[in-house]
Amino acid sequence: MVSIKQLHYALAVEKTLHFRKAAEQCNISQSALSTALNELERQLGVQIFERDNKKVLVTPLGRQVLAQARKVILQVDELQHLAQSQKDPLNFPLSVGLIPTIAPFLLPRMMPLLSAQYPKAQLNIVEEQSQMLVDMVRQGEIDTAILALPFPVDGLLTLEFWQEDFYWVTLAEDVHAHQKEITSDELNHSNLMLLKEGHCLKAHILDACKLSGQTANHGFGAASLNTLVQMVLGRLGTTLIPEMALDQLISQNSALSAVHLNEPGPHRRIAFVIRPNYTRTASIEALMAVCKAALRPSPRAAA
Repeated sequence: MVSIKQLHYALAVEKTLHFRKAAEQCNISQSALSTALNELERQLGVQIFERDNKKVLVTPLGRQVLAQARKVILQVDELQHLAQSQKDPLNFPLSVGLIPTIAPFLLPRMMPLLSAQYPKAQLNIVEEQSQMLVDMVRQGEIDTAILALPFPVDGLLTLEFWQEDFYWVTLAEDVHAHQKEITSDELNHSNLMLLKEGHCLKAHILDACKLSGQTANHGFGAASLNTLVQMVLGRLGTTLIPEMALDQLISQNSALSAVHLNEPGPHRRIAFVIRPNYTRTASIEALMAVCKAALRPSPRAAA
């Protein structure tokens, strides 16, 4: 009879396309993994993988088998979670994905509150870009993800818990630095530095400012907000950051000023995404409440 372990092993090989790496991921020996997969193929009467000494390929029929294997594992997980959902929320491990423009600013505030309110809570954190996290939620690799909307999440449910605006970051000596508000028209767009392609924050900023991708980031694209702020300090331009990042990146540096972007908002909305049939919604709702408490009151840019 086909076992859940065999299916997990097969999916690990599909992900890594390498028997040794898959065995390490599954914490078993390579020979044990090979034996289990040979037996799986014998039981099904299907060749799932083509392998030689150099590479591993998934056969066309193997792709269909593995697609069904993912569904079976998801159903088994949901069966286990159904029983757990009757217990107190956050009393069992929860895997949570966060994007890089949220994780470093939310987690330091949220984790102490979580530990105080739910001492048994155990979060397994994954930091990735939005599309990767959406795919991981869909495939059941993580329980949920915290994303910035708007972002396409077809087939998933969104549970929005926060909204925020963007702030323009410049040197304190800038002519506009002491304004309380600034419009997109007042910005020097050729001097505006944003994150590189793939970060949804860049798309949100371009949308809020009604700019094209060619207008900003001329010759430069950063991988983190901290890098952008350091580039501002280096007199290479200005940038825009979300409200939740102000306290960590700006408030302790007198050389910088942050001015609220006076364009229709909210400029981005923060939400959990889950699968429609996800059974541990009580834990997600509890975590949402902790996140809201951590972000309230929302930090404001210094005048």
